Amino acid sequence: MNNEAKFVLIKRSTRLDELITKFNTLGQAKFYIEHLGADFEDYQIEHRNYYESLEKTKAILSKNAKVQLVDRKYLPNYIFGSKDIVIALGQDGLVANTLKYLTDQMLVGVNPDINRYDGILLPFQVKDLSLLCRDLLSDNVRHKEVTMAKVVLNDGQKLLAVNDFFIGQKTHTSARYIISHNNKEEFQSSSGIIVSTGLGATGWLKSILEGSLGIINSISNTKKQTVKNKHMNDWASDLLHFSVREPFPSRVTKTDIVFGQISKSKPLRIISQMPENGVIFSDGIESDFLNFNSGIEAQIEIAEHKGKIVY
Repeated sequence: MNNEAKFVLIKRSTRLDELITKFNTLGQAKFYIEHLGADFEDYQIEHRNYYESLEKTKAILSKNAKVQLVDRKYLPNYIFGSKDIVIALGQDGLVANTLKYLTDQMLVGVNPDINRYDGILLPFQVKDLSLLCRDLLSDNVRHKEVTMAKVVLNDGQKLLAVNDFFIGQKTHTSARYIISHNNKEEFQSSSGIIVSTGLGATGWLKSILEGSLGIINSISNTKKQTVKNKHMNDWASDLLHFSVREPFPSRVTKTDIVFGQISKSKPLRIISQMPENGVIFSDGIESDFLNFNSGIEAQIEIAEHKGKIVY
């Protein structure tokens, strides 16, 4: 065993864990799910499979180096060592959420249940770890670089995104702001702005663009078009893409700056005009947000360092 090395194993709560936390007991959780007509056994199978994978993963890792188990909810406060090797056991979202808290550490995504999760960011199974550990400890692994997005507020606060940012209202009311990009500026009212990395381009951004194309195709009665852009799906591309959701034109609000690319020389700037409930959050984690109310200016740009995902 290499006494200097350390594996940091990131775990997540299962749906059953969250239900028990909410309803206090397994029996009450079961009553709630079955009362809704859902299959409670599926929750139990998922829970059992995940914790079996977790125990097997810990056992394999501990034979090769020290292991530190960290729950996902503690990621914002956990301090990673420069030599830590980070293992995320969960869905793609856990990998993305973990990556933004790392600097130069390698991140390994492990699929705990291949029958349940496709796992674009989970190239490994638990059974692969025995051989993989030796390569990780000898630094003999391949990795993909992942470009991340960064938002910087004029009060000094910062936030990273591996997949995407949402900028807007945390309620369903319209977001109001001044948007500035590529030497153009306008006042807008919309359902918010999505900024996507190359890694996140197959997620929220794709759904917005495909929906827009679907409307255009239906109205124009033309042959179906799809989103095609080689830069969008390049994980290491030094380009981000932004899209304004449902921009509303009026006497004072415009709809000219609704989609574009963010590069190192062309950041996106947004000034909030929302007295309250304005937020910026990343990667779908609504609980980890920056307040974005009147007078706050946000600059969205490419982060200085890239994440490293082992494959």
